[in-house]
Amino acid sequence: MPVRYVITTLKPGVKPDAYETWLREYDYRVAKTLPSIISYRTHRIEGPINGAPDAGWSYIERIEVRDADQYAKDLASPAGQELIRQLYENYLDRSKNIFFWSEPIED
Repeated sequence: MPVRYVITTLKPGVKPDAYETWLREYDYRVAKTLPSIISYRTHRIEGPINGAPDAGWSYIERIEVRDADQYAKDLASPAGQELIRQLYENYLDRSKNIFFWSEPIED
């Protein structure tokens, strides 16, 4: 199953508590309704990312999906678009996002 990682940070002036409350009360609930998502969790980054330039990144998301194409369709749905709208209008600095897809190496 593909896994998408997103590394990002808050917009200037956004308090971590406000974002993390929204994450728990809205983002996680909506993500559970999107058919492509198997699991989704955001982690707060503690300290520097060793070996990387200091871009002020604060969070990393791990999103395990059934199918990357279906995930894109889910994000294009009304629920997905509302989630993205709230996320980037109110909380995260989209210009600082780094993201990539990965494929687990099974045993």
